[in-house]
Amino acid sequence: MDKVYIFDTTLRDGEQSPGASMTLNEKVRIASALEKMKVDVIEAGFAIASEGDFQSVKAVADMVKESQVCSLSRANKEDIERSAQALVNAAQPRIHTFIATSPIHMEMKLRMSPEAVLEQAVKAVKLARNFTDNVEFSPEDAGRSDIDFLCQIVEQTIAVGATTINLPDTVGYTFPAEFGNIFKQVIERVPNSHKAIFSAHCHNDLGLAVANSMAAIENGARQVECTINGLGERAGNTALEEIVMAIRTRQSFIQKKVDLDTTQLVPTSRLVAGITGFPVQPNKAIVGANAFAHESGIHQAGVLKSRETYEIMDAETVGWTSNRLVLGKHSGRAALKDRIEQLGYTIESDEQLNTLFHNFKALADRKHELYDDDLQALISGTDSDEMTGENAYQLVSLNVKLSFGNFSLCTD
Repeated sequence: MDKVYIFDTTLRDGEQSPGASMTLNEKVRIASALEKMKVDVIEAGFAIASEGDFQSVKAVADMVKESQVCSLSRANKEDIERSAQALVNAAQPRIHTFIATSPIHMEMKLRMSPEAVLEQAVKAVKLARNFTDNVEFSPEDAGRSDIDFLCQIVEQTIAVGATTINLPDTVGYTFPAEFGNIFKQVIERVPNSHKAIFSAHCHNDLGLAVANSMAAIENGARQVECTINGLGERAGNTALEEIVMAIRTRQSFIQKKVDLDTTQLVPTSRLVAGITGFPVQPNKAIVGANAFAHESGIHQAGVLKSRETYEIMDAETVGWTSNRLVLGKHSGRAALKDRIEQLGYTIESDEQLNTLFHNFKALADRKHELYDDDLQALISGTDSDEMTGENAYQLVSLNVKLSFGNFSLCTD
């Protein structure tokens, strides 16, 4: 099967999420986790952006040995040379250079003609090749670029040494069929396209980043640029955990493979969430707290008989210790009985189970989720009226004391 390379840009594009800045040490910690996960390429930052970014790229490049380490550069001499300096000790360095190619970007942002953009792109790739033979070129906003110009700039940058061509949907504008067709046309029309790996970099403005990345893979892309937890500008980027598990889970259908250690997905997701302060929503695919949780009685009964009835992946393969049956008002007898037996109790008869289930439902109507302590209280014979009544607990008093420096607040 063809391999799909995973290019992680959490440290660069992910950090561009407003409020998600990371310190040098935090970036090194995340890079170490990505290397442990066996990510193919780590985009460590934008070396020219600041002295701090330069030092972060350098620190990651100095530390990482197994993954390629990449620095982003605009298509100019200063950026590329700064990236080369940051990557000087990298075991596997990559310089990633880009310039916008859509009409709106060339006219309104760059104020350059297509001819001038083409000339600058070629010069940039030539310069980058002086420092490494691993050069990636991106025509920014490829999703809104003229297809003829896109083919022209891709052909000429490959001709001067670009080994990876990234076609980004920079503003999350395209639909999957549309984005896939861009890859199909460029790969078919560019005569030297076989000399480069094609890459997809999708933003999630319309919630289509993963779908667009999959469409690109189906039409010849062999690298996906993504971030942990889908971090990134505006609505974020393709979520690494989602694209990886989509390929892994449907491998027989898509006939592609990834080489990542997927058991590191959840630990790395938690690390990034903790460092950035961006919590993962509970219903987030793969790494959300509810991704392998079941509360519906019908679902729970099915999973207890055979996990595959309602789960298409093993929770353990992505880093969870197990799936989770949430006990609440939607749960059924099977889930209740299974959990009670896990706690070491034996249910002697159907009558006993029915009584427990009745009391369980009464309590569940009052409390969103029931925990082991609740079940043990029910099993020990606590009267259900006492468990569910209005006056089971009564707040008598509350004392709160807060202290910070020389300031303190006490309230009753």
